[in-house]
Amino acid sequence: MTTEVTTSQTDQAAVAAVPQRVVTAWAAQDADAFADVFTADGTMILPGQYLKGRDDINAFMSKAFAGPYLGTRVTGEPLDLRVRDNLAVIVTYGGVLASGDTEVSDAQAIRATWVVVKEDDGQWRLAAYQNSPAN
Repeated sequence: MTTEVTTSQTDQAAVAAVPQRVVTAWAAQDADAFADVFTADGTMILPGQYLKGRDDINAFMSKAFAGPYLGTRVTGEPLDLRVRDNLAVIVTYGGVLASGDTEVSDAQAIRATWVVVKEDDGQWRLAAYQNSPAN
């Protein structure tokens, strides 16, 4: 993983924690907590999906946690992390784990780009997320 630091270590740690907040919300199957990781006007792009704003993201994840993502977990490891002032970019490799899986299959593996911003309240939130198949 490459890391560039031009802000405080505290900000770098807060940015690095954003994907973990998604992992934690997913593990709890909590669409509210998942959507709260995003800015109010954040976007989430998945294959076949474009969602804008916490309400759309929450509605999508509520249905997903009750349907195809029920009982799943998500995992990812950082490949790149860049923080500059109030903006950061994270690139991860990972994917969705079905119940009982310990690693993501090649067919399910994704690479994702996370654009994270520091809001006026000092909280780092996800402004844009997009993933695509890794292979």
